[in-house]
Amino acid sequence: MTIPTISCLAALAAAGSALLATAPAVEGPYTLPALAYRTNALNPAIDTATMEIHHGKHHAGYVRKLNAAVEGMDVPENVELLIADLDSVPSEKRTAIRNNGGGHANHSLFWTILAEPGKGGEASPELAAAIEKSFGGMDGLKEALSKAAATRFGSGWAWLVVDHKGNLVVTSTPNQDNPLMGARYVDQPGTPIIGIDVWEHAYYLAYQNRRGDYLGAIWSIMNWPEISRRYAEAKAGAQG
Repeated sequence: MTIPTISCLAALAAAGSALLATAPAVEGPYTLPALAYRTNALNPAIDTATMEIHHGKHHAGYVRKLNAAVEGMDVPENVELLIADLDSVPSEKRTAIRNNGGGHANHSLFWTILAEPGKGGEASPELAAAIEKSFGGMDGLKEALSKAAATRFGSGWAWLVVDHKGNLVVTSTPNQDNPLMGARYVDQPGTPIIGIDVWEHAYYLAYQNRRGDYLGAIWSIMNWPEISRRYAEAKAGAQG
Protein backbone atom coordinates (compact mmCIF):
# COMPACT_ATOMS: atom_id res chain seq x y z
CA MET A 1 0.00 0.00 0.00
CA THR A 2 1.33 3.44 -0.90
CA ILE A 3 1.30 5.92 1.96
CA PRO A 4 0.54 9.46 0.81
CA THR A 5 3.10 12.15 1.58
CA ILE A 6 2.22 15.31 3.47
CA SER A 7 2.45 17.28 0.22
CA CYS A 8 -0.07 14.90 -1.30
CA LEU A 9 -2.37 15.34 1.68
CA ALA A 10 -2.09 19.11 1.32
CA ALA A 11 -2.95 18.86 -2.37
CA LEU A 12 -5.92 16.63 -1.62
CA ALA A 13 -7.12 19.04 1.05
CA ALA A 14 -6.81 21.95 -1.33
CA ALA A 15 -8.62 20.04 -4.05
CA GLY A 16 -11.45 19.10 -1.72
CA SER A 17 -11.68 22.68 -0.51
CA ALA A 18 -11.76 23.91 -4.11
CA LEU A 19 -14.82 21.75 -4.70
CA LEU A 20 -16.39 23.27 -1.63
CA ALA A 21 -15.52 26.77 -2.83
CA THR A 22 -17.17 26.25 -6.20
CA ALA A 23 -20.44 25.03 -4.71
CA PRO A 24 -23.33 27.43 -5.34
CA ALA A 25 -23.37 30.28 -2.85
CA VAL A 26 -26.47 30.59 -0.70
CA GLU A 27 -27.46 34.13 0.19
CA GLY A 28 -28.68 34.70 3.69
CA PRO A 29 -28.27 36.65 6.90
CA TYR A 30 -24.85 35.29 7.81
CA THR A 31 -21.52 36.15 6.20
CA LEU A 32 -17.92 35.02 6.49
CA PRO A 33 -16.08 37.55 8.66
CA ALA A 34 -12.87 39.06 7.32
CA LEU A 35 -9.66 38.29 9.16
CA ALA A 36 -7.93 41.11 11.01
CA TYR A 37 -4.57 39.86 9.71
CA ARG A 38 -3.10 38.25 6.62
CA THR A 39 -3.31 34.47 6.27
CA ASN A 40 0.48 34.22 6.69
CA ALA A 41 0.54 36.39 9.81
CA LEU A 42 0.29 33.57 12.35
CA ASN A 43 3.31 31.64 11.10
CA PRO A 44 4.89 29.53 12.44
CA ALA A 45 2.16 28.59 14.92
CA ILE A 46 -0.45 28.24 12.16
CA ASP A 47 0.81 27.95 8.59
CA THR A 48 -0.52 29.91 5.63
CA ALA A 49 -2.09 26.96 3.80
CA THR A 50 -4.01 25.91 6.89
CA MET A 51 -5.30 29.43 7.42
CA GLU A 52 -6.42 29.78 3.81
CA ILE A 53 -8.24 26.45 3.82
CA HIS A 54 -9.59 26.75 7.36
CA HIS A 55 -11.02 30.25 7.00
CA GLY A 56 -11.73 30.47 3.29
CA LYS A 57 -13.14 26.98 2.79
CA HIS A 58 -14.18 25.28 6.04
CA HIS A 59 -15.61 28.32 7.80
CA ALA A 60 -17.15 29.54 4.57
CA GLY A 61 -18.80 26.14 4.22
CA TYR A 62 -20.43 26.42 7.64
CA VAL A 63 -21.77 29.86 6.72
CA ARG A 64 -23.16 28.61 3.42
CA LYS A 65 -24.86 25.61 5.01
CA LEU A 66 -26.22 27.71 7.87
CA ASN A 67 -27.79 30.17 5.45
CA ALA A 68 -29.40 27.25 3.62
CA ALA A 69 -30.72 25.86 6.90
CA VAL A 70 -32.32 29.14 8.05
CA GLU A 71 -33.84 30.02 4.69
CA GLY A 72 -37.36 31.33 5.26
CA MET A 73 -36.82 31.77 9.01
CA ASP A 74 -36.76 34.99 11.01
CA VAL A 75 -33.36 34.75 12.74
CA PRO A 76 -31.21 37.16 14.77
CA GLU A 77 -28.29 38.84 13.02
CA ASN A 78 -25.93 37.61 15.73
CA VAL A 79 -25.36 33.87 15.28
CA GLU A 80 -24.55 33.53 18.98
CA LEU A 81 -28.13 34.50 19.79
CA LEU A 82 -29.34 31.84 17.37
CA ILE A 83 -27.35 28.99 18.88
CA ALA A 84 -28.16 30.13 22.43
CA ASP A 85 -31.85 29.43 21.75
CA LEU A 86 -31.82 26.14 19.84
CA ASP A 87 -35.02 24.99 21.51
CA SER A 88 -36.91 27.67 19.56
CA VAL A 89 -35.61 26.31 16.25
CA PRO A 90 -37.94 23.97 14.32
CA SER A 91 -36.97 20.39 15.14
CA GLU A 92 -36.37 19.46 11.51
CA LYS A 93 -33.80 22.26 11.21
CA ARG A 94 -32.21 22.01 14.66
CA THR A 95 -29.37 19.61 13.86
CA ALA A 96 -28.25 21.58 10.80
CA ILE A 97 -28.40 24.85 12.73
CA ARG A 98 -26.66 23.34 15.75
CA ASN A 99 -23.80 22.02 13.60
CA ASN A 100 -23.40 24.89 11.15
CA GLY A 101 -24.46 27.71 13.46
CA GLY A 102 -22.01 26.34 15.99
CA GLY A 103 -19.32 26.10 13.32
CA HIS A 104 -19.89 29.72 12.29
CA ALA A 105 -19.97 31.04 15.86
CA ASN A 106 -16.98 29.02 17.01
CA HIS A 107 -14.74 30.04 14.14
CA SER A 108 -15.85 33.67 14.31
CA LEU A 109 -14.62 33.76 17.91
CA PHE A 110 -11.47 31.78 17.12
CA TRP A 111 -10.13 34.23 14.54
CA THR A 112 -10.55 37.20 16.87
CA ILE A 113 -8.64 35.71 19.81
CA LEU A 114 -5.53 35.15 17.70
CA ALA A 115 -2.86 37.75 16.95
CA GLU A 116 0.45 37.92 15.14
CA PRO A 117 3.40 36.55 17.15
CA GLY A 118 4.71 39.21 19.47
CA LYS A 119 1.56 41.33 19.18
CA GLY A 120 -0.75 39.47 21.54
CA GLY A 121 -0.29 41.79 24.50
CA GLU A 122 -1.17 40.79 28.05
CA ALA A 123 -4.26 39.88 29.99
CA SER A 124 -6.01 42.78 31.73
CA PRO A 125 -5.44 43.05 35.50
CA GLU A 126 -9.01 41.86 36.06
CA LEU A 127 -8.62 38.81 33.85
CA ALA A 128 -5.16 38.05 35.28
CA ALA A 129 -6.63 38.12 38.79
CA ALA A 130 -9.46 35.78 37.77
CA ILE A 131 -6.97 33.38 36.17
CA GLU A 132 -4.88 33.46 39.33
CA LYS A 133 -7.96 32.70 41.44
CA SER A 134 -9.23 29.83 39.29
CA PHE A 135 -6.00 28.25 38.04
CA GLY A 136 -3.17 29.57 40.19
CA GLY A 137 -1.79 31.68 37.35
CA MET A 138 -1.28 31.65 33.61
CA ASP A 139 0.73 28.42 33.63
CA GLY A 140 -2.16 26.70 35.39
CA LEU A 141 -4.62 27.96 32.80
CA LYS A 142 -2.42 26.79 29.94
CA GLU A 143 -2.09 23.36 31.52
CA ALA A 144 -5.83 22.99 32.15
CA LEU A 145 -6.97 24.25 28.75
CA SER A 146 -4.31 22.32 26.85
CA LYS A 147 -5.30 19.14 28.71
CA ALA A 148 -8.96 19.68 27.83
CA ALA A 149 -7.99 20.15 24.18
CA ALA A 150 -5.60 17.19 24.10
CA THR A 151 -8.09 14.80 25.68
CA ARG A 152 -11.10 15.79 23.55
CA PHE A 153 -11.63 12.58 21.59
CA GLY A 154 -12.07 13.08 17.88
CA SER A 155 -13.14 16.50 16.71
CA GLY A 156 -14.23 19.39 18.89
CA TRP A 157 -13.22 22.45 20.86
CA ALA A 158 -11.64 23.34 24.19
CA TRP A 159 -13.01 26.40 25.96
CA LEU A 160 -12.36 28.91 28.68
CA VAL A 161 -15.80 30.15 29.71
CA VAL A 162 -17.35 32.51 32.21
CA ASP A 163 -20.11 30.59 33.97
CA HIS A 164 -23.39 32.01 35.28
CA LYS A 165 -21.70 32.92 38.57
CA GLY A 166 -18.95 34.86 36.82
CA ASN A 167 -16.26 32.23 37.44
CA LEU A 168 -13.72 31.01 34.89
CA VAL A 169 -14.13 27.35 33.93
CA VAL A 170 -12.31 25.13 31.42
CA THR A 171 -14.39 22.69 29.41
CA SER A 172 -14.57 21.02 26.01
CA THR A 173 -17.28 20.11 23.54
CA PRO A 174 -17.58 17.65 20.66
CA ASN A 175 -18.10 18.60 17.04
CA GLN A 176 -19.19 22.26 16.70
CA ASP A 177 -21.08 22.51 19.98
CA ASN A 178 -20.64 25.76 21.90
CA PRO A 179 -21.11 26.45 25.63
CA LEU A 180 -23.68 29.11 24.71
CA MET A 181 -26.04 26.31 23.70
CA GLY A 182 -26.90 25.63 27.32
CA ALA A 183 -27.17 22.66 29.65
CA ARG A 184 -29.44 20.64 27.37
CA TYR A 185 -26.68 20.48 24.74
CA VAL A 186 -23.34 20.80 26.58
CA ASP A 187 -21.87 19.65 29.88
CA GLN A 188 -20.68 23.09 30.97
CA PRO A 189 -22.71 26.08 29.80
CA GLY A 190 -21.16 29.52 29.85
CA THR A 191 -19.92 32.42 27.76
CA PRO A 192 -16.73 31.46 25.93
CA ILE A 193 -13.78 33.85 25.95
CA ILE A 194 -11.22 31.41 24.51
CA GLY A 195 -11.98 28.60 22.07
CA ILE A 196 -9.32 26.28 20.68
CA ASP A 197 -10.23 24.31 17.58
CA VAL A 198 -9.03 20.70 17.73
CA TRP A 199 -10.61 19.49 14.51
CA GLU A 200 -7.81 18.04 12.39
CA HIS A 201 -8.38 20.63 9.67
CA ALA A 202 -7.11 23.23 12.17
CA TYR A 203 -3.62 21.77 12.37
CA TYR A 204 -3.03 18.61 10.32
CA LEU A 205 -1.14 20.08 7.36
CA ALA A 206 1.64 21.37 9.62
CA TYR A 207 1.44 19.08 12.66
CA GLN A 208 -0.11 15.84 11.31
CA ASN A 209 -1.04 13.80 14.42
CA ARG A 210 0.96 15.99 16.82
CA ARG A 211 -1.99 17.79 18.38
CA GLY A 212 0.10 18.56 21.47
CA ASP A 213 2.63 20.54 19.42
CA TYR A 214 -0.18 22.60 17.90
CA LEU A 215 -1.60 23.27 21.35
CA GLY A 216 1.80 24.34 22.62
CA ALA A 217 2.29 26.73 19.72
CA ILE A 218 -1.11 28.38 19.85
CA TRP A 219 -0.34 30.13 23.13
CA SER A 220 2.23 32.25 21.28
CA ILE A 221 -0.53 33.87 19.19
CA MET A 222 -3.23 34.57 21.76
CA ASN A 223 -4.81 38.02 21.52
CA TRP A 224 -5.06 38.93 25.19
CA PRO A 225 -6.67 42.37 24.80
CA GLU A 226 -9.55 40.75 22.88
CA ILE A 227 -9.82 37.89 25.38
CA SER A 228 -9.82 40.46 28.20
CA ARG A 229 -12.56 42.44 26.46
CA ARG A 230 -14.65 39.29 26.14
CA TYR A 231 -14.05 38.48 29.80
CA ALA A 232 -15.22 41.93 30.96
CA GLU A 233 -18.34 41.68 28.80
CA ALA A 234 -19.17 38.15 29.98
CA LYS A 235 -18.51 39.03 33.61
CA ALA A 236 -20.83 42.02 33.39
CA GLY A 237 -23.48 39.81 31.81
CA ALA A 238 -23.15 37.21 34.57
CA GLN A 239 -23.57 39.87 37.24
CA GLY A 240 -26.43 41.58 35.44
